[in-house]
Amino acid sequence: MNASENERAGGPVEDLPVVAPQLRSLRRRAGLTLEAAARDAGLSAAHLSRLETGQRQPSLPMLLALARVYGTTVSELLGETAADRDAIVRAGDMEPTRAGGWTYWPAGAPGRGMQSLRVRVPYGSQGDIVRVHPGEEWLYVLRGRLRLRLGDSAHVLAPGDSAHFDSLTPHRLAAEDHDGVELLFVHTLLQSPTAALCLGPITGELP
Repeated sequence: MNASENERAGGPVEDLPVVAPQLRSLRRRAGLTLEAAARDAGLSAAHLSRLETGQRQPSLPMLLALARVYGTTVSELLGETAADRDAIVRAGDMEPTRAGGWTYWPAGAPGRGMQSLRVRVPYGSQGDIVRVHPGEEWLYVLRGRLRLRLGDSAHVLAPGDSAHFDSLTPHRLAAEDHDGVELLFVHTLLQSPTAALCLGPITGELP
């Protein structure tokens, strides 16, 4: 990703006030230099530095990438802690977080082997970002229509449709309609500092 592409990830961290110090602290805990962490997450060192100082807001894919590189979870990156691992997650406890145009709500307890989210993707948000990473993903369309590209195949998913795929398959997600799309999203968390999410905009529209 070049600098101009990275700049599109968002403005100053206003919705995520605890992310900047957490990013720096967890990188140091993982024993990684700024350059090494940025390389493993598919970012430039300059962009990661801006994330760590609060000058830029990380997108959800960036948070997923950094969580894998640091061997932790998005919840810990956001500074969220849980007193215990209650099996029940109440709707009133699902605080929304906005990142890179997406809005997402935790739909599962932190510290588990997989992460569950309810995600809202607005039209035109991050539709040019390709994701490739170890693990599996499952998503279910709650509202709106999703444009999903898996490898060389393109799909439009309507409410009630779902997809379950190996996330080493290059994939892109975008809202098909101007009203956006809302998803249930589950992915495996690989607790390894060597696991990385490779991101990068590519040219062209989703078919």
